[in-house]
Parts: sequence; structure tokens; C-alpha cells
Amino acid sequence: MSSATNLLIRQARILLPTGEFLVGDVKISDGKIDQVSSDLSTNVDETAVKIIDAAGLTLLPGVIDPQVHFREPGLEYKEDLFTASCACAKGGVTSFLEMPNTRPLTTTQATLNDKLQRAAQKCLVNYGFFVGATAENLPDLLTANPTPGIKIFMGSMHGQLLVDGETALEAIFAKGKRLIAVHAEDQARINQRKQEFAGITDPAIHSQIQDNQAALLATQLALKLSKKYERRLHILHLSTGEEAELLRQDKPSWVTAEVTPQHLLLNTEAYQEIGTLAQMNPPLRSPKDNQILWQALLDGVIDFIATDHAPHTLEEKAKGYPNTPSGMPGVETSLPLMLTQAMQGKCTIAQVANWMSTAVAKGYKIPHKGAITPGYDADLVLVDLDNYRPVLREELQTKCGWSPFEGWQLTGWPVITIVGGNVVYEKGKLFTEIRGKALTFDA
Repeated sequence: MSSATNLLIRQARILLPTGEFLVGDVKISDGKIDQVSSDLSTNVDETAVKIIDAAGLTLLPGVIDPQVHFREPGLEYKEDLFTASCACAKGGVTSFLEMPNTRPLTTTQATLNDKLQRAAQKCLVNYGFFVGATAENLPDLLTANPTPGIKIFMGSMHGQLLVDGETALEAIFAKGKRLIAVHAEDQARINQRKQEFAGITDPAIHSQIQDNQAALLATQLALKLSKKYERRLHILHLSTGEEAELLRQDKPSWVTAEVTPQHLLLNTEAYQEIGTLAQMNPPLRSPKDNQILWQALLDGVIDFIATDHAPHTLEEKAKGYPNTPSGMPGVETSLPLMLTQAMQGKCTIAQVANWMSTAVAKGYKIPHKGAITPGYDADLVLVDLDNYRPVLREELQTKCGWSPFEGWQLTGWPVITIVGGNVVYEKGKLFTEIRGKALTFDA
């Protein structure tokens, strides 16, 4: 494993914690940001540092992706921790929080430890793992450590990880103080609508089976339980205008929500273009939902962005609906997708960095991450905002080898990604000997 190098990033356009930019230098020592200044050339021993000429590039805090499915253990043919972390490094994602629906499920301290050990051996970037709720594992949910929180699948799941009864859900909300993150879809409504629309093989029906109402019902229930117990709640991949408006009217201070780039930028029209590659849970919604979600994000009703990176092979996606799995990859494209929106005037670069890094670190209480300031961890990404390049299948690092955004012309592609003071990606080259660290979470 490579040890942290002392770095000097020269003449970058640096995003400061205030949201303003400074053209200047950043000195990194022992994996931490040491100094940020307009010119550090006079007080730096250049023989003792690696110098990165960043003229013309923008320096942002590394992305923290708070919802990914990296498939290891048990489903490594779709993705594994090494390939996924390579994709992260290429996409400027320096830390991730991964979900428990692997095989075996991450529902105990032993299965959490197994993932942490695998990640320590394989991951180029920093990592954390959720513990999954079942109807029977409440003791594990109270004690498993380290973890960003408890993941509850209220719908779109089968087997032990489906916790859809209010009594079982209330038992989890009632005990402990740990953050609860919910996949909010109402399974009873989904089951009913599956029967109504049985036999339809057009993948666009997926958005009607798992409709806006299914999402709203589950979010209403999660919010009710969170308010009853004043329990820290995070709503994963918010997808509907109805949910956004509910939170706009009724969002306690201890509740946060996220949205994915695909729920902002894709809608039900995508089924015509890319078929089952557009199929995910919760499904893509209408153009009107896109607009309401954007406004909620801009207004702070939605707190941050996650990809819900959930790869499946092209062979699986070719089986024909409803036999196709839901999910799409995202860690390599999320930052350029959002920076392209900023360059088009939909938001600012500072807002993108807040949604994809600063606010995530705050929401999950991850110390010393999410800002370019002395004393913080040197998890950084230099991006090129001057040039546009298309998303190309053959350039992707994710093992599944496809993207729903293939062909999109994007800017803000990472040029250099730094994890813990180490350059892990530079101009197309991955430094696969670098290893990230297990994230910690302040209580």
C-alpha cells in the first residue's frame, strides 16, 4: 500500500468553504490539507513535494456517494469492490456508502466485518457499509459498528430485507438513535398493481406499477414514525413531486432526503430510447416530477445527491420485462452530469459540491471531509470545465460496461482524483495500489 505523498497543487481554481473561488495553491501533508493560499511558492520546499500543475482546472472536494450497490460478496459477476472503486476514482468519488443487499446480506456484525476486510484489501477509495434491517435483527441494528446507519427496504425487495409491516417498522424506529435510511415504496400497492398490469412487457409499465402513490405512501409512513420517535431519518432516492411537496410542508430538522441524477435528468421518455436500461427502483417519473425535484433540491428541501449505482449485466437487461432486474450504474458519470448542469445555468458549481460532498459529510456525520480547508482530509478532485466529452461505453471502469447516459456530451470530467493525499487517478490512469480507509461516523 502506498503511503501518502506530500503534494503541492499549483494554481487551481479552488472552491472554498464559503462557496467562493480562489486561484491558488493547496499544500497536502500526510494525507491532510495543510495550507490553502493564493501563492505558496515562497514557503514550500519543492524538492520534498510532488507538484501538480492545475492551471485551468477546478479543485473540488471529493464526491461522497451515499448510496451504492457494489455487489460483493455474492454477485461479483455484476461488479466487485475493486472494479467499483476504480469507477469511483475515475468519477471523482473519493468515498462511498454501500448497501446491504449482497449475498450474504449485511445484517450482522460478522457480515459487516467481512465487507470491511474485503474493502481494506480491494478499495482504491474510502468506504462505509450500511447494516440492513430485517424483522428479527434489532439487536444487531443497535450495536453493529462502524456503520453510517440502518437501511430499511420498505418495498421493492423480497426475502429477509423486506420490512413492510408497520408493526415491524415501528419496532426499529422506537429503539436506538442510529440514523435510519429508507427505500420508500409501498409493497402492498406494488403487489396489487403488478396483478393489474400482468402480462404487459413494455418496460415503461414499470413506472406505473411502482407509481408515485406507492412512493408517497411509504414516505408518509416513514415520516410519521420518525416524528413519533424523533428518530433521525434519511429518505433515499426521492423520486416524486408528491414526496418533495410533502417534505416542503413537513420536514423536521432531523430528516434529510436525497435525489439521484437520473431522477433529475431522465424520465419516462427514456424507455423509448434505452428500454430496460432505464428500469430502476424507484422508477423514472414524468418530466413534471423532474422539475419539482430540481426545485426542491435548489430550495434545500432535498439535501444531497446519490447515484444508487446498481449495476446489472447487459445480458440480464436483455431478458425482457418483467424478467429484467432494476438498477443502473452511476459513479463514473454523476459528477460530470451535475457539473454540466451547472455550466448550463441550472445550478452553481458550489451547489453541486455541497450536494455531492459537503452536505453528505454533514448528514452522515463523517468528520474532516467535504471541504477544502486546513485540517481536513485530502480527498479532492481536479476537474476540467472547459472541454466536453461524450460518455463512451468502452471507457467505463464499471464491470457491467454500460451507462444510461451513453452518448451524452458532458463537461467537468475528473482529470486527477486524490484520496487521503494519494493520487489515485490521473489523466486516464488508475493507480491501483492505492487503498482508501474505512469511514468513521460521529455519534
